[in-house]
Amino acid sequence: MKIKTNDKVKIITGKDAGKSGKVIQIFSDDERVVVEGLNLMKKHIRPRQKSEKGQIIELASPIHVSNVSLICPKCAKETRVACKVEAGSKKRMCKKCKEVIE
Repeated sequence: MKIKTNDKVKIITGKDAGKSGKVIQIFSDDERVVVEGLNLMKKHIRPRQKSEKGQIIELASPIHVSNVSLICPKCAKETRVACKVEAGSKKRMCKKCKEVIE
């Protein structure tokens, strides 16, 4: 995957389209990412003991990687990512400003 943890991304489609946030977690097998504070879902938790109360919590659920776009840290634009081989190592590169991302 071309998106990594701590990258700033913008959501392209869905209920949170146009919003941006930081990637917290990546599921590479499913090609999904979790974006901080976006794509929230509510989860109902039942009480474990009689003295506790049940509650509803909000969790950030995973979104498919095709529905997010990387925001370049150099030019601050929404961009695609290219791969460039330099000195035997693979680097990510912004397609708009041609700068190496890391």
